[in-house]
Amino acid sequence: SGRVDMKSIEVTIQNLIGSGMNPKTENNPYLAFIYTSFQERATKISHGNTSLQAQKHGDEVLAKICAVIAGDEARHEAAYTKISEEIFKRDPDGMMMAYADMMRKQIVMPAHLMDDNVHESRSNKKLFEDFESVATSTGTYTAKDYISIMEHLNSRWEIPR
Repeated sequence: SGRVDMKSIEVTIQNLIGSGMNPKTENNPYLAFIYTSFQERATKISHGNTSLQAQKHGDEVLAKICAVIAGDEARHEAAYTKISEEIFKRDPDGMMMAYADMMRKQIVMPAHLMDDNVHESRSNKKLFEDFESVATSTGTYTAKDYISIMEHLNSRWEIPR
């Protein structure tokens, strides 16, 4: 369509695949379940908010696609949250240590290492920093969402204050 540079998008995707991600889970399943419980809720929120923005601006097709993805993320969240809940029941000390560790490290989104090989040289900022700035300024995903996820998980897993 000429509206986007598909080669740049492909380079970014390939770089992201090549870079992988660093969720800071250290090959520890407890850390991984904490991470995925949080991350799936975050992507549910961001895709849901993107759907609302698309609908607001008249793009019903994009709104529907994003709503379907948000629904998928909600199902993933439910599964990981239930698994984590069960681990909290069976090994409360071990899981609490994992939860505290992940909260200290902070949850990073899977695309935090994305790079298109040109953005940083043009702007002196990493691509994800600008992506994150746009997500915040549009209300797609904000620090308030991050806090709401922590509060939700604390409540769900009965984490004392």
